[in-house]
Amino acid sequence: MRRVLLAVVVDLCGCAEPPPAAPDAIPGDAILVPRIDEPWWRVTSNPDLGALSSPTQEDVDFGIWSAADGTWQIWECIRLTAVGGNGRLFYHWQGERLTDTDWTPLGIAMEADPAVGETPGGLQAPFALDVAGTYHLFYGDWQHICQATSSDGKSFTRELHGGMSGMFSEGPGAVTRDPMVLVDGARYILYDSAFPDGIDRVYARTSTDLETWSDSTVVAAGGSAGTDGSSAECPFVVRRAGWYYLFRTQHYGAAAETRVYRSADPLDFGVDDDKDLVALLPVAAPEIVTVADDTFIAALRPGLDGIQIAHLSWVPTAAGAGRTP
Repeated sequence: MRRVLLAVVVDLCGCAEPPPAAPDAIPGDAILVPRIDEPWWRVTSNPDLGALSSPTQEDVDFGIWSAADGTWQIWECIRLTAVGGNGRLFYHWQGERLTDTDWTPLGIAMEADPAVGETPGGLQAPFALDVAGTYHLFYGDWQHICQATSSDGKSFTRELHGGMSGMFSEGPGAVTRDPMVLVDGARYILYDSAFPDGIDRVYARTSTDLETWSDSTVVAAGGSAGTDGSSAECPFVVRRAGWYYLFRTQHYGAAAETRVYRSADPLDFGVDDDKDLVALLPVAAPEIVTVADDTFIAALRPGLDGIQIAHLSWVPTAAGAGRTP
């Protein structure tokens, strides 16, 4: 949740979007709400990890983007593997077009490196952003948000800070994870998820250079999504018709559930209330991909055995009609 993929944050040239306009008025008492246009098509399957394979392994959080050569890339966190530690690593697929099925598996992309401070087996939720031809990969190492860079969008090198890869966290033991970066005019907004006191929240930090970041602020928590350790996962924010939409996951698997919030302020989607809740989608860990005039949604398959993609529409809906109590 850059490149050509933009995820509604960067255009096909890799340039930042213009400053956000004031929210557009939708005719009548209506707002735009995301709708999944099935059928889905499957793009990846649970991979063969060789000696690191496990009969219990599952496909979870992922990033999807267009590389410098125009091919599409997916890096995904595979959990419950035999890698040791917390059992997670990143696997790599490539596709020629978003609409292709069964993308080519390219092997293990990255494992945690304890020598630079990363938790063994702790890699989580990769997200890539193309900024003027340099790809920035953000990911969690179980405790910190880290960054790696690339010129081709395929092979990445960790950015180190005093010999360590971690840039920041939301506190010891908070399991800071699931980074996503939105280009918002002249600034970048990085969203992540963490539960420093057992309550999962969506946090945000801002930057003008992707290196120096502000202190974090809570932008979403509680409400009907709950407050447990998985109530604010996989934050992904897009801008549509002048409004900001936050996709926030609560459940994976067959009971997958993601709430969508709509706000004029990208740093406020509601805390302990549902004032901005507009939709409930039966998906987990979604990423929104915009190419030209088409919008797609990529999400985990219900069996956590791969990734699927479908078209996404934005439909006018009576204000309040999409809310879930």
